[in-house]
Amino acid sequence: MPPVPDLDKRDIPGRGRIPSHVGIIMDGNGRWARRQNLPRTQGHQEGLKTAKRIVKAASDMGISYLTLYVFSTENWKRAAEEVAFIMGLVKTYLRGELDFFRENRIRIRHAGDPEGLPPEIAREIREVSEDTRDFPGLSVILALNYGGRDEIVRAVRHLVREGGAITEEALGRCLDNPDVPDPDLIIRTAGEFRISNFLLWESAYTEYSISDKLWPDWTDGDLKKAIGDFQGRERKFGGIKA
Repeated sequence: MPPVPDLDKRDIPGRGRIPSHVGIIMDGNGRWARRQNLPRTQGHQEGLKTAKRIVKAASDMGISYLTLYVFSTENWKRAAEEVAFIMGLVKTYLRGELDFFRENRIRIRHAGDPEGLPPEIAREIREVSEDTRDFPGLSVILALNYGGRDEIVRAVRHLVREGGAITEEALGRCLDNPDVPDPDLIIRTAGEFRISNFLLWESAYTEYSISDKLWPDWTDGDLKKAIGDFQGRERKFGGIKA
């Protein structure tokens, strides 16, 4: 396998730029725990540590937006104990990492329906988003109680209430984060080849990268490898380059 190129914000000859927006479907926490003969909750705990590690790496690489698929609209079907544990982790992370966000000038944002979240979690997200809104570094978008279909339905309802013509541009302005560019790259860990209702509207021309490694095993080297592969691709967006 060829070596991963050095990464910076400049063009690399024959390659593209560092992606502006990366999305990650963080899969494999439960399988990691099972392989270690640990409860699933421990897998989520390790997955949280990995998320912090990858957020720091993305910030250092000059990525502008990182969307992490934390909890989907379908994940409510899981056991109540597991759901409660994940929500507790989210709350602990938002409260406990404010110094980390400040030190690295990281802005926290949310994608998903806040009305479907426990009130205390929705409140924590609002407060941390407000506390970090002026930070100029990496924007970390937590997709929590998020589903791509749900986002589109909510956007359509919003647009209908506003009135006017239904166009791509008008609908795009009603999405959860309309000012955020579409993802250049979406990574899925644990070897799964599914998009799982993640950023359906925004990913029309996104490049995908599938990693066999389980999410808790991921390092900044894996992120560099995925971005190095992305930089070697030719993106045509439906057109043909001369």
